[in-house]
Amino acid sequence: MDATEQGPQQVGDGEEPQSDDEESTAVLRTVGKVIKMCRERQGMTQAELGAAIRYSEEQVSSVERGRRAPKPQFLEAADKALEAGGLIAGLQKDVEEARYPKKVRDLAKLEAKAVELCAYINTVIHGLLQTPEYSRALYGMRRPLFTEDELERLVAARLSRQKIFTAHPAPIFSFVLEEVTLRRPLGGRMVMRKQLEHLLQIGQLRNVEIQVMPTDREDHAGLAGSLRLMKLKEGDTVGHNEVQLTSRLISNPQEIQVLEIRYGIIRAQALTRRESLAFIEKVLGET
Repeated sequence: MDATEQGPQQVGDGEEPQSDDEESTAVLRTVGKVIKMCRERQGMTQAELGAAIRYSEEQVSSVERGRRAPKPQFLEAADKALEAGGLIAGLQKDVEEARYPKKVRDLAKLEAKAVELCAYINTVIHGLLQTPEYSRALYGMRRPLFTEDELERLVAARLSRQKIFTAHPAPIFSFVLEEVTLRRPLGGRMVMRKQLEHLLQIGQLRNVEIQVMPTDREDHAGLAGSLRLMKLKEGDTVGHNEVQLTSRLISNPQEIQVLEIRYGIIRAQALTRRESLAFIEKVLGET
C-alpha cells in the first residue's frame, strides 16, 4: 500500500512492537552473504573470524545466516580482519535501518518527505521531542512488558527519527502539547526535568514552534484526541491518528480538511510560542 493511501498502518508514536518484516530480513541476509563471501575469500572459518574480532563462532554464524543484526563494532572489526576495504563497514546504515521496527521506518520515510509537520499531543510528549530517558521510561511502562532487547531497539528507533531536526532543508515543525504532558512525571522527577530542559532547547530552533494548551481553557477543539498532519513535498497532506492498538493514516481530502480546521483552532486556543516557552520554564522551576 502506498504511504498516502488510507488504511490501517502501524506507523505511530505508540508503544506497540512491530514483528520482523520481509524487507528487514532480506537486508540482514544480504549483509550475512557479503560477510561470508569476504570470509571465505580470506580462507577463514567462522571460528577464526570470531576469534579475530572477539565474537563467538555462534554469533558469526547467526550474522551470516541473517538471523542477527550485527552491531557497528562487529562490522568495523570484520571489515578490518577480512581486509574488505570498507565493503562490510559501509553496510552500517542498512543494518541500522533493518534493526528498527517497520512502523518506524515507514514513519521516518513520510517525515523525510515532509515540508511541514504538525502535531497535537494530549497524553505524552511527542516522540520527536522525547529524550532517551523519557522514551525509555515510556516504553518501560508498556504492558505486556517488553524484553530489554526490545526496549533498547524501540528507544534507538524512536531517537533515530530525531535526525530530521538537522536535515537540510529541515521541515517546519509545529507542536501543541497539553499542559498535563508537561506535569505528568513519567520516569520520575529528574527524567522529567531533563525532558523539560530539552523542550526549551528544541523550542529555540527557528523552524520549530512548540505551543502549550493550558488545562484551564474553556473551549477546546482537540477533545477528539491527538492528531498529526504531514504536508509532503509533492503537495499532498497525510493525516495520522493513533489510539491504543489502532494506528491509521488518512489521505481522504474531506477528512484531511477536518483535521486541518481542528488543528488551526487548536493552535489559536493554545498559548503563543513565546508564552509557551515561558510556561515550560515555569513548570521546570516547579518540578
